[in-house]
Amino acid sequence: MKILDYLLNPRLRALIRKEFAQIRRDRRLAISLIIPPTLQLALFGFALNATVSHLQLGVVDDSHSVESRDLIATMTQSGSFDLTRTYGSVRELGEALSRGELDAGLAIPTDFDKDLNRGRPTEVQLLLNAMNANTAAIGQGYAEGVIQNWNQTLAQGNLHVKFRQVATNPGTLRGTVTLHPAFLFNPALITNWFTVTGTFGTLLMLNGSLISSAAMIKERERGTVEQLMMTPATTSEIIIAKILPLFLLLCMLVLFAALMLKLLFDVPFRGNIFLVLTGGALCVLCGIGVGTFIATYTKSAQQAQLMAFFINPPLSSLSGALTPVEAMPKWLQPITWLNPIRHFGIITRSCLMKGSGLDTLWPNYLALIGFAFILLTLSVRRFRNQLG
Repeated sequence: MKILDYLLNPRLRALIRKEFAQIRRDRRLAISLIIPPTLQLALFGFALNATVSHLQLGVVDDSHSVESRDLIATMTQSGSFDLTRTYGSVRELGEALSRGELDAGLAIPTDFDKDLNRGRPTEVQLLLNAMNANTAAIGQGYAEGVIQNWNQTLAQGNLHVKFRQVATNPGTLRGTVTLHPAFLFNPALITNWFTVTGTFGTLLMLNGSLISSAAMIKERERGTVEQLMMTPATTSEIIIAKILPLFLLLCMLVLFAALMLKLLFDVPFRGNIFLVLTGGALCVLCGIGVGTFIATYTKSAQQAQLMAFFINPPLSSLSGALTPVEAMPKWLQPITWLNPIRHFGIITRSCLMKGSGLDTLWPNYLALIGFAFILLTLSVRRFRNQLG
């Protein structure tokens, strides 16, 4: 009841109405709450896609046989490679790769068909442009998969003589191991689901810090902070009135972004969406705490942007939002646990894609609550000292 009576305080309500009116008059701030996060989430979801397809393929076919043409057709029909052109020699193919015209090159030897028909092992050379190591590794995997499937079709087309075994020793028989992989939680291997669920927390954190710092600095530049000190409102009421409207507006951004995950990217909602929204609200509080803390150490918008440049990029890079934490060096992985974005990413992915509940995710919620409390306490203390 004391908290409710405090929030219903006429002075506090008047200050909150003033903040909402100020945000409504500031069109740039209102636009920055809606348009940039929406565009960023959509662009990151579509552009940051680890799936590589339609690699530009060049071919040197010295065999000119039915088998070589069948192999080339199989490579291009897979959808992983697009045949750009054929070359007369491996040297020309290498020059095209060095000019960046191709992503991969396939060289088929002269005796390719003869070796196959005689039952001899034969080799084809695959040249890969490894300027982008990730694309080269994925292209190699695609080519190996195509060759493996093509070999199976060759084996099915050949004649095999089968002899009936008269006497056998069962103790000497050896079986074969067959692998049947099962992809849990994302059977179609849609990479966008990993990207957008990680970008979700990054946008909340970054936009929360940028918008809150901009709002605080504009208040100081207009000179209205001194006018607020002349009112009967206490320092705590002024701080709450500054933070509460931004928090409510950014919570609307959480809800809007969650709708985009479902409608635009078709991310499954297997768990309780309320847990995701609660985690998003805690992530917003962390962002507001960072932004307010930045505003207390800067005197202009330019200084705030420069200081945010040294804070926000490390938070984004060390979050596991866009790249897996397991891909980072071993000594760097424990540091990511000090990042609120990583905990919110775990909550979002586990809740939406795996259907996890609070019984599994409670450590991450406790971490977000702790980060929000520490950041808001430090920023409020700094802001109160400035008002004093």
